[in-house]
This record gives sequence, structure tokens and C-alpha cells, in this order.
Amino acid sequence: MTYVEGFVAAVPAANKEAYRRHAVEASRLFKEFGVTRMVECWGDDVPDGKVTDFKGAVKAKDGEIVVFSWFEYPSKAVRETANKKIMSDPRMKEMGAAMPFDGQRMIFGGFAPIVDETAGGTMGYTDGFLVAVPAANKEAYREMAAKAAAVFKEHGASRVVEAWGDDVPDGKVTDFKGAVKATGDEAVVYSWIEWPSKEARVEGWKKIMADPRMQPDQNTMPFDGKRMIYGGFVPILDA
Repeated sequence: MTYVEGFVAAVPAANKEAYRRHAVEASRLFKEFGVTRMVECWGDDVPDGKVTDFKGAVKAKDGEIVVFSWFEYPSKAVRETANKKIMSDPRMKEMGAAMPFDGQRMIFGGFAPIVDETAGGTMGYTDGFLVAVPAANKEAYREMAAKAAAVFKEHGASRVVEAWGDDVPDGKVTDFKGAVKATGDEAVVYSWIEWPSKEARVEGWKKIMADPRMQPDQNTMPFDGKRMIYGGFVPILDA
């Protein structure tokens, strides 16, 4: 994987199966257009935040669940070609007319991975994150994230990906920048941790929180942790 298209959406809880079916149908076309992997994850442990959170990011209403999803592409060029096909293919227009959620509140963007560490194994649960990082701190953030990824894998994670905002558009209703209250000199980072199961995630985080290597130093943190968005999600499609 060398490029990621990240998404966050709000879906009515009652439409979960309709959304899953919609995603399965869409995945066939996206794979045809060049997507190598498409993952859709249903909100399971998505807390309210004091400054930012996933629900606020997509203006989720009562009865709606946050969905965290991504496409993996072999390159940015393949992603750009795929998006042209998506915009012009009549099959996609037909599917777009029958979406089981409010597409106007979906946030999306293109991201270039700066950390991609794999330990192997299957994915049964995902932690998703959104972070605003000053552009000048990119390398400092990458170094910190790489060290953290090694600890996550040691404590049970099967994969850790950190992807730097590369093509993150402004939206009319919602967008990634607004989600993390990014300032003009900050980039959005879209990241996730894959776990074999929810149980592995719970046990893993207990060990991570107790690990002295993971104790944050507020004086050297390369981003504002108060604006970091996070939550736990159950995969409903991994194609």
C-alpha cells in the first residue's frame, strides 16, 4: 500500500445491514477501478470528547453510528484515475442515488502513509484516529509514531498505519480539517490500529497504558493531543 483514501460517515443504526450491503456492492466497482483493499468499520466504542470527537466530526444525530473506513491503493496516481472513473461511471451514480446515509456529512480525503507496520494475522477490531499536526513537525511525528507502532505490535496489534494528509479538501458541511480544528499550518493525520479481536484490543491497551515507553512528555509532543479524535470500531467489510 502506498496511498490511502480515508472516510468517516454517520449512518442510522437501523440502516446497518443496508449500509453493509451497499458497501459490498460498491466494493466490486472500487476493486475494478484499482482499490486493492476496502474496509468499512462500524462504531462500537466511540466516546464523546471535550474538544473534538468522531460524532462531532460528522455531525452525528441521535440514532446514528459513526463509520470509519478506508481504501488502499498501490499509488496516488491509481487513486486519481479511480476517482475519475468513480465520478463518470453511471453505475456509481445509480448507487449514489440510493445511499443509506447522508453523504453530505461524510468526510473524505487522500493520505500518504508515513508509518505502516505489520505483525501479521487477521483484523477483528480497529482503533481509528484523526490528529492535527503542524506541518513543521512531520518528521518528529513520524519518529514518535514509528516508536509507538513497535510497542503496539509488541502488545498484540497486527498492524499500525499513520497516513499524512495529502489531498484533504474543504467541505461545505463537514471535513477533516474541521473535525480536528486544524489551523492553517497543520496537516491532518488519518491513522488506525488493527487488532485480531476486541479482546486483544482491550488487553493490549491495558499493557500499553502501563508501559513506561508510552508515557507522554507534554513538552516534546509534536501535536495537540487534546484535539486528537479516537474510537473503537468493528469491521463489517474487509474486501
